Amino acid sequence: MLIGLASVLFAMMAPAVEPAGGGFDVPKNGFIDAGSYGFSPTASGVDNTKALQKAVDCGGSIGVSRPGTYPVAGTVYVGSNTSLIFGNGVFLKKVPEQGPFSHVLINKGAKSRIYDEHIVIEGLQIIVNGVDARTFREAYGLHGQLAFFYAKDVRIHGFRCLDLGAAQYGIQVCTFENLIIDDVIIKGRKDGIHLGRGKRFSISHGVFQTFDDAIALNAHDYSTGNPELGWIENGVIQDCHDLDAEKTSGLFCRILAGAWIDWRPGMEVQQSDTVVSNGRLYRVQVEPDGKVYKSVTRPVHTTGAMTLDGIKWGVVQNDVTYTAGVRNVIFRDLVLEKSRTAVSIHFDNDKFSRSYYPGAQVPMQEHISFENVQVLHQNPFLSIATPVDVVTIVNASLKNNRIQFVTNKAMRDYGKTTINLIGCTFAHPGKMDLLVNKIPNKEIVLKTASSVELSDRFSASVVAGDGKISVDSDLKGLRK
Repeated sequence: MLIGLASVLFAMMAPAVEPAGGGFDVPKNGFIDAGSYGFSPTASGVDNTKALQKAVDCGGSIGVSRPGTYPVAGTVYVGSNTSLIFGNGVFLKKVPEQGPFSHVLINKGAKSRIYDEHIVIEGLQIIVNGVDARTFREAYGLHGQLAFFYAKDVRIHGFRCLDLGAAQYGIQVCTFENLIIDDVIIKGRKDGIHLGRGKRFSISHGVFQTFDDAIALNAHDYSTGNPELGWIENGVIQDCHDLDAEKTSGLFCRILAGAWIDWRPGMEVQQSDTVVSNGRLYRVQVEPDGKVYKSVTRPVHTTGAMTLDGIKWGVVQNDVTYTAGVRNVIFRDLVLEKSRTAVSIHFDNDKFSRSYYPGAQVPMQEHISFENVQVLHQNPFLSIATPVDVVTIVNASLKNNRIQFVTNKAMRDYGKTTINLIGCTFAHPGKMDLLVNKIPNKEIVLKTASSVELSDRFSASVVAGDGKISVDSDLKGLRK
């Protein structure tokens, strides 16, 4: 539908513009060709950035129809009710003519935290060209090549980036409602799609080959990883491919939760810790060196960062929440080639970040499900290190891909979890530890039904460790 719309727009653009008295071009039919503002493959990066900004400032539907590689030397800010459509063969190449910069495109309200609405980005192809920088000019923690912060009704279609560096994400969206990301190919060193708090989203038809996470649902995050904290909920991730690569880290999908407490005098904090104070959230923004600080002075400043007791406190957000997590998300039609743990639901608990502050309210991850997943490697399919109520897996094709429960020593009680496998195919020709628990006192219910075993030598087992596993299964080795 969007591709057809683009063809119509480009056909209408070229002859439809006439000069206006103010020096801008006013389109007769509501469509703008950015080339009429000087946006050109032959222009400098500085001039192109200014030209594209002038076109985008008109709002409405803006197209780039002339094929070529367009240097850009700075960020272009997109406002509400704007569709920015790039034709076939159009590439935006970052160039450091004015020094390093982070975002190629970002919404105008990101810095002021005022919602922008009804934005379409179609056909954007970014060449990072080594301009891989975290400048945090708009918001601390925001560093996607394409970024949205405080945005509603956003559609991203046909995004391409094949040379991500180690510092910036491909697409980053935080504090959003109604997000559609469709038809993306992202390769490189950093996260492909990185979401912060928001609700109602769809990520579909994606191809990833990333050293770090292909997709991150980071409701909590490093202090440098997302600008705000909260719940990510009500989403679908479908028809995505995690391509194999020689070197790897990260996961196909990271699901990161967290919780924190009210500030109190004398509390000990470290890098990325969060507190509630004076009706706001504040985070520790120091070096990730493992140093523990004693906080004596309450943070109460309203914007930016302030150092108190040797602790740099940054204001995160003005609406108070005590937990962050992921709930009501469906993964379907995945092909997972890359040899790494596919999905992890966990807390951070290291020198970079402590997601769960001791004694905080427990954030329960809820209703995570997988349908039609093809796992083509031997590493764990699912690793769980937070409280989760239920995980349902339907019609998955598994090799020796265990489900594991691990502790990062964030809390004592991880609650009860039900794992429900329906209609799954097991291809391992031997004994498989289907479920392995390493959390003391963890209670797990494992149910399997309508399973298919491809080998006569297959059998399944569970390893309870110091926990308790209740089994109701039709699998050889587990059925009664």
